[in-house]
Amino acid sequence: MTDYAELIDAQTWAFIERTNAFYPPDTVDYTVDQQRQIYDRMCREFHADHPEGVSAQTMAIETSAHAIPTRLYRAATPDPSAMVLYFHGGGFILGGLESHDDICAELCHRTGYDVVSVDYRLSPEHLYPASHEDGYSAFEWAARTYRCSILLAGDSAGGNIAAAVAGRYRRHPRAPAGQVLIYPGFGGDHTKGSYIAHANAPMLSTRDMAFYQQMRTGGADVSRDAGFAPLRDTDFADLPPTVIVTAECDPLASDGPDYRDRIIEAGGKAYCREEKGLVHGYLRGRHTVDRARRSFSRIVDALKALGRGEWPY
Repeated sequence: MTDYAELIDAQTWAFIERTNAFYPPDTVDYTVDQQRQIYDRMCREFHADHPEGVSAQTMAIETSAHAIPTRLYRAATPDPSAMVLYFHGGGFILGGLESHDDICAELCHRTGYDVVSVDYRLSPEHLYPASHEDGYSAFEWAARTYRCSILLAGDSAGGNIAAAVAGRYRRHPRAPAGQVLIYPGFGGDHTKGSYIAHANAPMLSTRDMAFYQQMRTGGADVSRDAGFAPLRDTDFADLPPTVIVTAECDPLASDGPDYRDRIIEAGGKAYCREEKGLVHGYLRGRHTVDRARRSFSRIVDALKALGRGEWPY
């Protein structure tokens, strides 16, 4: 058994306990509607005010079948070098424009780039690949709308969607200029590595993950689909420069270095940093946990560099 008393510091434990007070570990046993209510309440508890000068405009991307809600964040003095498409986390069943509102506003403020948060369709009402199809539509909209570099970013489930978008559009005339993926899940081997060492980690367990996968697929076997599980892809060439940030105390931690290695082996640029002592979902602790604050600054710096066409590592 992993000794989290040794790995996790007092600030992070306080963050975990505060999270659990609003989103208890047994929330996965509730109905999806109840889980969403609990998750949204937790997100409101951690929500920070927008930085001064950042505007937020809720919009929609029209497709032939439906509209995808989005929110555009713009700095008082925008940097036109790049824009960021952001895909939120939440296990593909939770979250939306509100859950990651303050995170996107702060990314905009600190990079100067426009940030567009994408409210993709959720499961189980909309099974895979609906979430990813909305990601693809969002990229195509960005390619039509912006002349600058397009960066992809996302946390957890959103990191999975961002990687799928990168894979699909890697050879597009407006191919993504880079991606920053935060504790993402890529469909790694559940029989080894972090899936075993951190199967019962605080904030996310493999039991939680099994539930999310069932909800995401409706029981269909799509595990070999490269969009569903980017590590199952057979071609890692021409992917954009990629920065992956993982949490040490997270079942998904092994996916990051595995994805990095595949990209490097195919001749691309990729870097993975494991944030020691941190847990899944730590972005919400960026104002109270020193380790999370420093990690968020590294995420900002990576986006800024990639937007300028620079490799930060």
